[in-house]
Formats: sequence, structure tokens, C-alpha cells
Amino acid sequence: MAYELRQPPPGSRPLLERRKELRALDEALTDLRDRVDGVPQAPRGGLLAFTGPAGMGKTALLTEARARAQAHGFTVLSGRGGEKEQELAFHVVRQLVQPALAAMDETRLRAFLGSWHDIVAAALGLVAAPGGHMPDPTGVRDGLDWVMTRLAVQQAPLVLLLDDLHWADAESLSWLAAFAPRAVDLSLLMVVAYRPDELPLEGAAFSSPAADLGNRPFTLAPLSAAAVARIIRDEVGEDAEEEFCEECYEVTGGTPFAAVELAIRLGERSLRGTSEDLPAMRDLAAAVQGPGLIERLQGYGTSTVRFAYAAAVLGQSISPELAARVAAIGSTAAAEAADRLRAARILADGDGPGDTLEFVHPLIATTIYRSIRPSLREGLHNSAAEAVRAAGLGPAAAARHLLDVPCEGNTEAVACLREAARAYLRSGAPEAARRMLNRALQEPPLPEQRAALLHELACATFLIKPTATVTHLREALTEPDIEPELRASMVYRLTQALAHTDRMAEAATVAADEAQRAAHPRIRLRMQADHFVWSAFRTDERDSAARSRSLARLADRITGRGLEERYILGLRAWDAMMCGEPRDTALAYAEEALRGGLSWTHENRGFEVPVSVALVFMYCDRPRRAEELFARGMAECASKGWRGSHLALGQTLSAYIRYRRGCLAEAENLVREGLGIADRVEGAVPAQWFAVGILIQTLLARGRVVAARRLADRYHYGDVIPNAVIYPDPRTVFAELLLAEGRAEEAASLLSDVGEWLEGREWRNPAWCPWQLGLARALARSAPDQAVHHARDAVKRARDFGAASAIGQALHTQAEVTGGEAALELHAQAVDHLQRSPAAYELARALVGHGSALARDGRLHDAADRLYQGLEGAVHCGAEGLAARARRELSAAGLRPLPLRYAQTDTLTAQERKAAEGTARGEPAATVARELRLTEQGVRQLLSSVYRKIGTDAPGLAEALRTFPRPRP
Repeated sequence: MAYELRQPPPGSRPLLERRKELRALDEALTDLRDRVDGVPQAPRGGLLAFTGPAGMGKTALLTEARARAQAHGFTVLSGRGGEKEQELAFHVVRQLVQPALAAMDETRLRAFLGSWHDIVAAALGLVAAPGGHMPDPTGVRDGLDWVMTRLAVQQAPLVLLLDDLHWADAESLSWLAAFAPRAVDLSLLMVVAYRPDELPLEGAAFSSPAADLGNRPFTLAPLSAAAVARIIRDEVGEDAEEEFCEECYEVTGGTPFAAVELAIRLGERSLRGTSEDLPAMRDLAAAVQGPGLIERLQGYGTSTVRFAYAAAVLGQSISPELAARVAAIGSTAAAEAADRLRAARILADGDGPGDTLEFVHPLIATTIYRSIRPSLREGLHNSAAEAVRAAGLGPAAAARHLLDVPCEGNTEAVACLREAARAYLRSGAPEAARRMLNRALQEPPLPEQRAALLHELACATFLIKPTATVTHLREALTEPDIEPELRASMVYRLTQALAHTDRMAEAATVAADEAQRAAHPRIRLRMQADHFVWSAFRTDERDSAARSRSLARLADRITGRGLEERYILGLRAWDAMMCGEPRDTALAYAEEALRGGLSWTHENRGFEVPVSVALVFMYCDRPRRAEELFARGMAECASKGWRGSHLALGQTLSAYIRYRRGCLAEAENLVREGLGIADRVEGAVPAQWFAVGILIQTLLARGRVVAARRLADRYHYGDVIPNAVIYPDPRTVFAELLLAEGRAEEAASLLSDVGEWLEGREWRNPAWCPWQLGLARALARSAPDQAVHHARDAVKRARDFGAASAIGQALHTQAEVTGGEAALELHAQAVDHLQRSPAAYELARALVGHGSALARDGRLHDAADRLYQGLEGAVHCGAEGLAARARRELSAAGLRPLPLRYAQTDTLTAQERKAAEGTARGEPAATVARELRLTEQGVRQLLSSVYRKIGTDAPGLAEALRTFPRPRP
């Protein structure tokens, strides 16, 4: 069954001199079949691209592709870019997907789309009135990936035909280019056609060869003189003279479109192809396109010309009724004009919904549109906007015509453009919304509307250009008589944009100034909360201690009745943790902040405070509670389509919780996913900083120093100190890397600077930043007394805070730098505290350290017990480097490692084993998911379980599987 919005009529002529292209098409279609000569095959999709200037026969090839795909029984979906539809966001996507979903009622549609419904329904044009939330572009693209993948699975094999891709709207084109690599793992073939010189940057992926997609763009060459002669003789007869055919080749340049159109007109005039026919032939060739076409059109009369002009302005799938209204002619005159234009092969019958029309070729539409006088063209666009709106086709369809109308202070135009912008924002198309709002601002709006319109424009640019958001909002705030709630929203968005452009000090200052001028107590409290947020996350705050005291006094006066008060309490919890106050104090404020709820997706609040509150639990040794809050918050983000920097940071910090619990393989997988999301989201630099630091720490814990260094160099980590507070602290993480590389002196210098900075802020909690522990290790050989001093001070601060993991880690470092008999007791205390904490990796380190110290002291029996426990813990955590150290210590003490206890009983399930074996063979996640009838997320969860059990990850998987127990029966 084939779904399509437009299908050209099947051509009766063979495609001349296109054997190479047709052979590639046949091979691609054969690869899609799951059975060849009765033998099951693994279907392989891919990409096939046909390129060339206008008129080279690209559409004819796609028409042939449709016919051949349908002959195989494949599902066909098609879309086409339009020169006048490029401003319509997701226009091509809707052509592709809407027909496939059109037969579904609301219940079936919601069942098909599932949780993606509210995210992608507006982009797909499936809802007339989009919901209130605004998904980010990344979330919409992920949703479109899911929809197309599901269609490819349910209706396999699937062929996507995409014509005039160079005219596709930016949103559709960027998604299609990003989705194309997935085709190879699906039973899906993308066949695209475009003019290479006009393909925008968003579609660059279609123009460069990619071996994994089978994508070698076929550049269509002009036809030879012999091929043009064959086309001419097919129309006028075999007696056409050679000289006549050669002249036809010269005037058409071998362009298939021009050659076919000329041949048809020669046949209509009953010319025989003799030398006497040459003047008439040249006249007919000139009338196919260019000035000759316009001269021919003018001969059909005023009504026909106006109807053709209106059709050219309206674009694709032209409604005769709309064209008549735009042309200002009656229905009878419109019908007659349409008939004349069909007879003249200017218009062809369309096969879209209703009695729609199409131009025979885009070249004709372009020629006619460009021939319209500018003043008349503007008037036609204005009429088109009114007609489209009156026909109920939506504000976006009307607004795209307003972009071609002069500004004249039309309040209705402003309203239409703003409405279109809101629709685009709810579709996840902020760039399209920005275009609409910029145009509305130029109209201009009424003075009393200007501030609100600038605010809307600032919100539209926030995800794509936050520096522009700052400019728009500073201008908006100079407008008089702004309603207080609107002003508060403007100030919040301004501070957020400043923070996202690494101008934290400005963000804090703006919020503080607004708090002083706010008359309403609730708005004042909200501005104070924003001031505390941006002050807490700026690295250059001058009097952090004074802010902490002010925050503490304010928090003690409130009860958490409203969201503003809960934000204050959440900030107080975070500040108490950072300053190293007792963990019970921080936990009490955190629970109080959560009592009334803290949303991660409140559009005028941000998610910095809810994330910070969740992390308080992690630092206070309650990681399960932190994971629960993160899971809830990320689900809230995902449900609203916020899958850009929000999801990147959420995924990354979830990985940090796993890291601190000692689930290193799982942490690495999660943080790599988070970093991947951050890499593809414009402006997600802070999320990258978080992800890179956590991944470096995880790699170091796993013993992969070289990989950590490569990562640091790739992102220039350590070269720049950000103005925002990032955790784990970048300089401390980089010093860890230097220590692992044996560069203790450099690490000591860097950590001394970190310590000076943190002491100035009175941030003294080693659970948050263990700079003293790193400095102690760095000074252990060169300045042992200073090393012991720093370690002892870190132990005291950890005890003041009260988290067992922080105390145990500090004691372990103190033992390492102290040495001798005194160290044994410190090692024992470190193990004791860490056994009461969730920090499995730190416990394994402490056990190996204690065992090593006992072995040096000659207490081999006790050493063996500690080293065996440490080895088992290291393997269970995925810390290969630590496990290797434990084995070396055992070997040096003359002890043989015993089989690990958990490996004797904890075998893989059959499903886990299949997932692991497929991954070890290098199969893509999508292939493994299809074999196991799971989602790719389900496969990743299985692999996380495998990595935990085996104590390795993908690079060491094949070797580990050889010795790991088989699945339970």
C-alpha cells in the first residue's frame, strides 16, 4: 500500500541514457527485500541521491522509483520541497507522514504515537490547536526519528521519495539529513533529488558520499544528440531529418524537460521534422520557458494570466477556489483559465485532496512568478494571506505570504504573525517563530504591544541565539507601563540568557536590581531567589559568605507556602551542603523544599534549583533518593519534549550519581549519551563541561588514563576556566588527570589555586570538591608534612559534614600520605566508614589500600582478605585499573587470586547474553534491538546489567564472555 501526497502521472516514454541510475535503483530496492530466491536476507536500507540542474529528469527518475517500488509491493511515502513553501516549518515532513496516519482515528493515533503524541503532533500538523508547552527542537527531532522508525518497522519495506530537496524547509531538511544514517539499519530506502548548487547547508549530508549509506550521488548528465533525436522522432515520426533533430538538440541543450516539451508541441502542430519546420520549431522551443513562455501566457487573456499569477503565488497543490479568490475572478472564469493552462501544458492535474492543480514543472512556476510586477506580486501575496486565513488553513500558511508584503502597521497582520509564531514554537521550530516575530516587529505593532512582542521574540531566540535574547529583552524592559508579571518573566528570561552566555555576574546583578524595584512581595521574593541562584553559580562572587548568611536568614523566615519560597529553601539546602554544614541540616531544607513540589519544566523558573536539591541527597549519601528525583524530573522533561540541554544535563548528572555509587560501566554509558546529546545541541556548552568532567573522572576510576587524556584534549578541558560553577570542579578533575599521568607538581599548583578560591567562598565540603585530598597526594613525596596537614583538615571537614563516604575517602587519603604503623588504623577506619556508605568504588580503593599496607607490614593473612575483597569490589564496579593493582599486590605478596564469588552464581540471562554477543560482534544497537524485539533503550539497559556483572564494557566484552558462566537454564 502506498501513501502519497503528490504523484506525477506515469510517463509513457522510456528513460533514455539513465541505465546506470536505474540499475542502482534496482539494486537498492533488491536490498530492501527480506527474501531473495526464497532465501531469507537481512534487509538493508540506505540512500540514493539524484542531482542535477533544473530539467534534467530528476522527477522522472523518482516517478520510476515509485512505480518499481510499488511493483515490489513496498510502501511508498513521498514529499517535495516547494520554492514558495520554504518558510513553512515541517512542510515536507508533513507531506511524508500525514498520509500514513490519516486513516487513524484519535484513539488509534494516540496509541501509535504513544508518549510522543504531545511532542510531535503539532510538528506533524495532526492537531489544530497545539498544547501549551513548547518542546525543544531536539525533542521534536527525536520524536520524528521514533515515528519514522516505527513506520519503517510496521510498513516495511518502506521507500521515501523526496523531490526538490533543495527547496525543503530548514526544519524538515535538517531532520532528514540527521535521520538518513538510520536508514541503513532499517528496511527503509530514501531516494532524493535536488539541484546541487541550491542545496542549503542543512542538507550537506545528502551531497557528500557516505559508504555506510551506499550514498554516491548520481549527477544527471544532459542527453546526447541521439537521445534527443529519439524523443523528437517518437512524436513527429521516424522521417524527421537529421539536421532538424540536431537543431532540436542545440536549442534544448540536451535537457530532458525541454526536449520532451518541445517534442509534444511539435506533435501538436503536426510538424514532420523537415528543414522547412525549423523556424516554427525555434518559436516553439522559445515558448517552453523563459520570456517566450510569458509571451505565450499573455496571449490567453487577462483572466488566465491573473489565474496563473495567483497559482504561482500560492505554490504547491493549488486550490482552484483559492486561486480564483486571489486572482479576483469568478469561478466560471477560473475554470476556463485552468482548462486553458492545462491545454497549454502550464498546469497539470494534481492528485492531492480535492481538485488541486500543479504546475507541469517547477521551472514554469518560477518563470511565471518572477515575471509578476513587484507591486502586483505584493498585492497578490496580501490577498493570498487573507484568502488562506479565511479558508481556515491556519495562521502559519497565511503568515508565510505576509513575509512578502510591505510593512504598513496592519494590526491584523501583526496578530496573524504572532499566532503563527506561537504555533511554530509549539511545533519545536523556534527559527521559524523568530522569522514571524521579526516581521511582526517591523510592521510595527501598536505601542502597547511592543514589550510583549519583544518578549515573545526573545523566547523564540533563546534556544538558537541567546545573545539575541539579551538584546531583545533589554530593549523590551525600556518600554513603559509593563504589567508586573510580564516584567518578572522578562527579567527571568534575561538572567537565564545571560547565564547561558557565561555572563553570570550580569545575571546576578540584574536579578538583584529587579528585587529592589519590585513592589509586589511575591515578585520581590522571586527576584531574590533568582539573585541567589545566579550568585551561587558564578565563580567570581566577591562575598559569598555574606550571601550565605542573607540566604539563611531569609530561609528561616519562610515556610515553603509558594513556589518562590520553596526555591529559597532549595537554595538554602544547596548552600548548606556546599559550606559543609551538617548533612542533616542540608537534608532537612531539601525535604522542606520538595514538600510542595519543584517542577523541572516550569518555563519561568528554570531547573537549576530542582537539580541542585536532588544532588544534595547524592552528596549526603542518599543516592537512591537522588536517582528517584532525577528519574521523575527527566521524565517530566521528556514528556514535554525538552530533550536538548535539559536532557543532556539530566543524563550526565544521573551518570554522576552512578559514578559515586561505584557503577562505573553504567556511569560511562550514561554520561556518553549525555555528552552526545550536548554535542548536537547548539549552545549546550555548560552541559558539555559537566559531561566531560564526569566522563574523565569515570575513565580514571576505570584505569583508562590515555582515554581520559584524549577526551580532555578533544574538548580543550583544562585550558579555560568557565565563569559558571561546574561540578565536579573542572580544575580539580584536570588535576586528577595530571596526577594519574605522574605530573604531581602541576597538579599541586592547580589544586592550590582551587583551594584559595573555595576558601574565599567558605565552601569547605570535601564531599563536593575534594581538592585537599588531591593536593595531599600531589605533595606526598615533595612535602609530606603539608600533605598530612591537608589530609587531616579534610578529615575534620568531612566529619563536620557527616557523610560516611566523605569521611572514609578522606581517611583513606590520610592513611596513604601518613604511612607506617599509624596508617593501618586510619586504613581500617576508612574501610569501616565506607562500608556504611553507598560509595562502592571508594570502598574497593580503601580495601586494596588497606590490604597493600597490611602486606607491607607482613600481616599476609589479613592482607589477603582485604585484597580479595578489594579485587572483587573493583571488578564488580568495572574498575579495571584498580583490579589490576589488587592482582599485582596479591602477586607481590605471594598470593594467588581466588575465583570471584559473585561470578560463580551471578550468570547472565539468555537475553543479556544475546545482547552482549551481538554488541561484541559489532552489530548496531538497532539491529540487536530488532533481533530481541526490544527498543534501543531496552538494549542499553540490558548491556548496563551485563557490564555490571562481568566487570567490563564494550571494548573488553568479547574476551570476558569466553569465561563468564553461561545463561541459567
